[in-house]
Amino acid sequence: MFTKHDRRAARARRHRRVRKHVNGTAARPRLAVFRSLRHIGAQLVDDATGRTLAAASTTEPALRAVLGDANACTTAGAAAIGKTISERAKAAGVDTVVFDRAGYLFHGRVKALAEAAREGGLKF
Repeated sequence: MFTKHDRRAARARRHRRVRKHVNGTAARPRLAVFRSLRHIGAQLVDDATGRTLAAASTTEPALRAVLGDANACTTAGAAAIGKTISERAKAAGVDTVVFDRAGYLFHGRVKALAEAAREGGLKF
């Protein structure tokens, strides 16, 4: 079996490998996902200038009040983040993104976030 360190290193290798090909621009920023055991977050990044255009996370006080601590680590919490990031992207004038799953499997919370962002109007 893999140890915790091996899994973390394998995810980092996958992320580095994918990031060689996935770049965000001002017209089509990168929707980067971060997932931990308790929280999930997403941000829109313009890699040309190195700026974050919009971000959403379950660690934000406003979202924690709505979700509660128990739902922050569930697919429902991830769906709420996907909906929030799509609303904030619209406010920033973004409708098309490149999805960066950051080496995580496209399953569970990552998939729920992506589907909610698509339902919110983001195209990727």
